[in-house]
Amino acid sequence: MTISPSYYDQVGGASAVRDVVDLFYVRVLDDAALKPYFAGIDMPRLKRHMVVLLCSVLGGPDPYEGRDLAEAHRGMGITADHYAKVGEILLSVLQGAGVGDEILQHVELTLNKVESSIVAEPVGTAD
Repeated sequence: MTISPSYYDQVGGASAVRDVVDLFYVRVLDDAALKPYFAGIDMPRLKRHMVVLLCSVLGGPDPYEGRDLAEAHRGMGITADHYAKVGEILLSVLQGAGVGDEILQHVELTLNKVESSIVAEPVGTAD
């Protein structure tokens, strides 16, 4: 019985994920609509958290033990459009790094699952 490598191993492990995260944040911070979300943020710390989170999503050896996503993003006012834009950037960077369709679909599915924890409720829609 052959065990296929995890997505984490398929993409090249932690160093490959670090490269993806670095390029991801270059692109995110280059976007005028997204950059304000990161004002005053400790970017090296954020990048480390993102590397661990993405490694975990890809089935890496270490589980993500950072703050809950909803707690970490509370009060930031992240819109669905901006969330979608960030997701598109991540998928684009992964694709540019040669990540296959199966892994891209897994990451996209994960992004869809956690969206409600990150996107702020639109103002005025509460009952």
